[in-house]
Amino acid sequence: MLARSSDPEALSPDALSEVLQDLRLSEGSYGRCELTRPWGIDLPPVPQARFHFVVSGGCWLRAPKRGWLELHAGDVALLPRGTGHALADRARGRVKPLEEMPLEEIGDRVFDMRAGGAGARTILVCCSVGFAQPAVNPLLELMPPLLLVRGGGAEDAVLPALLDAMADEVLRRRVGAATVMTRLADVVITRVVRAWVESRTEETEGWLAAIRDPQIGRALAAIHRRPGEPWSVESLADVAGMSRSIFSERFAAVVGVPPARYLARWRMHVASGWLRDDRVTVAEAAARLGYDSEAAFSRAFKRFSGVPPSALRRQGRDEGSRAPRATAL
Repeated sequence: MLARSSDPEALSPDALSEVLQDLRLSEGSYGRCELTRPWGIDLPPVPQARFHFVVSGGCWLRAPKRGWLELHAGDVALLPRGTGHALADRARGRVKPLEEMPLEEIGDRVFDMRAGGAGARTILVCCSVGFAQPAVNPLLELMPPLLLVRGGGAEDAVLPALLDAMADEVLRRRVGAATVMTRLADVVITRVVRAWVESRTEETEGWLAAIRDPQIGRALAAIHRRPGEPWSVESLADVAGMSRSIFSERFAAVVGVPPARYLARWRMHVASGWLRDDRVTVAEAAARLGYDSEAAFSRAFKRFSGVPPSALRRQGRDEGSRAPRATAL
């Protein structure tokens, strides 16, 4: 477990690792965008995460609830929930819907876009990536709609090299680029999230504050590592090294929900993935998560999701356990 720290701003590295290890990408589409002024693209909401890396030049991003933000070479923008947004050569520039932009498929799920006028050039690497179930949903709910890392992450010497490797895969159009990009994106997105965590020193509540809190972070790590443990508020408070009452109060204040609610939500997300994607039986899921009976688990699952676990398992079987194909760019 973690060493105790008296510094309230100290990160809990092991807690962060336990949470981030569940960021698993299923598949994605990747594109090299060579854009010359004037240009603008309106990107609609999608169920996948979207990721933009400025290789050269610069652009503006119209972010949800944040207006127009200027991006420079080396900057990375990650929209974990695929929120609708826009990219343009200037703030409040005219934009066209993505479906009207010229896209050339140059490989399996790898695209090339060349658009704009005769002005200054910007090159972007843009990705649309799906997350494998089940673990990511609680994290996405707690993340902000936009994660922005300037200069590739000043404190992460490896991240710029990984981003350069992604750009190279798109630029060189080699066989198997989509497979390599998927592997790179898995690492890059995890490091982007970590770089963002490490750069946000002013946050005082929510998921980031929970990860920064050495004691609450220990409890979160324990929940993520062992969801089937017979956790109680008392046992989680012991992990955190706090009294039950103080732990409950701080956990709810920092995370936004009481510990029992977070634990139940996490277990049901884990179970959803097992049932839909891994073909685990309802009885096996119940046993793995420490429920006394299949009936008790089924009741809890239906309260959480609105449908019985057997229905979700049938749905996964009918769909052939296929993850949704990521949208181009």
